[in-house]
Amino acid sequence: MFANPFIRKRKRIICFGGGNAMPGTVLRGLKEKDAEITAVCSVLDSGGSSGRLRKEYGIISPGDLRRAFLELSDFSFNDKKLFNYRFEEGELAGHNLGNLVFLAMCLSRENYHEVFEKLNRILDNKYKILPSTIHPSELVAVLGNGQEIVGETKIDIPTHNTELKIKKVFLRPPVAACPQTIRRIKNADMVVIGPGDIFSSLMQIFLVEGISEAIKDSKAKRVYIANLMTKDGESNGFSAEDFAAEVEKHLQCPLDYVVFNNKNPGEERVKKYREKHKELLELSLCSSSLPKFVGRDIMAGEGDIVHDPRKLADVIFSLT
Repeated sequence: MFANPFIRKRKRIICFGGGNAMPGTVLRGLKEKDAEITAVCSVLDSGGSSGRLRKEYGIISPGDLRRAFLELSDFSFNDKKLFNYRFEEGELAGHNLGNLVFLAMCLSRENYHEVFEKLNRILDNKYKILPSTIHPSELVAVLGNGQEIVGETKIDIPTHNTELKIKKVFLRPPVAACPQTIRRIKNADMVVIGPGDIFSSLMQIFLVEGISEAIKDSKAKRVYIANLMTKDGESNGFSAEDFAAEVEKHLQCPLDYVVFNNKNPGEERVKKYREKHKELLELSLCSSSLPKFVGRDIMAGEGDIVHDPRKLADVIFSLT
């Protein structure tokens, strides 16, 4: 039987990131589009509930997977709130209910394949969540003076001299990518990277053996969403061009598009946001005239300095 040429194929988009930024902006916006979405999450967190469970039980960290899963799910607001519930007292203090559910799934099943098969069956058949790797490792950053910072959390929430720039990052020990993640990259029409902390969230994914190579060899368009602001200890003084250069260095291939915000929110709004997030320094600007740098108003109209999911999804889809 011949395929119907008038049936439009859904775009296959694979999104990379960690923390709250990628799930809360890219996934939330793209879910409203007619697209087949795969979220590949960082799983080497070393702090908080995720880090504790990873250390105590030898599992991959569940926090970013939980965020992506809930964002792509059709759960009600109250159900999502329940899975995000954080215990405040007793032995479970600091733990998140969704993380504990993931732990129970890992302990009650033979392997990670069964865990993700179960989780992805719950999602609409258009959506999947996958880990970057299923193997234990630690993210290591080398500072300009040669000092090593070991662990994602110590890079994310620095206690060292943040004026010392990160010279390079690597994984100890090296680990291989999840095979299903590699297959999804090969079949993708578009790779969307970020937004998120450049070293502690994004680079821990691209340092996993096989992922950067698969992206480089893929025919998919490569799109990077630049951060709105720079962060103390990770991206001091970075422009959108600097963020993009760091991504390209680790991918070992050029990006097709770098999407950056060109709306000025005003000094007062930035000041109020920085009062809540003292680790953030300044707006990330772009002066490049290269065609691959796509400047758009992708910021929320008011309040926090965050990406607007619908604006971002519209820009991403305009590049497909």
